[in-house]
Amino acid sequence: MFITRILYGIAYFLVLIYEILKATADVAVRTLNGNIEPVIVEIETELTRPVSQTILANSITLTPGTLSIDLDSENRILKVAAIYPRSREDIIPFEPYIRGMLE
Repeated sequence: MFITRILYGIAYFLVLIYEILKATADVAVRTLNGNIEPVIVEIETELTRPVSQTILANSITLTPGTLSIDLDSENRILKVAAIYPRSREDIIPFEPYIRGMLE
């Protein structure tokens, strides 16, 4: 079990770095061509522990182009501001890795 959590932690870190690099390039292109449509999205998370939800919210904020605005731990709702509309999976691709690492 401990080894599995460590492997999920490594995978989370690699996915987070990849998503940061991908979002950085996307934000740069959108800034240059002016294709920005800011939205606020409510996302229901599957994570139950407050520490897991906090790590998810911080991971979203670390990714360029998105910002965690509010976290309702009891209802597991996360409000996210994004510079353009995206699907839930595009905003939080690292949720399964956090679940495997901490839940």
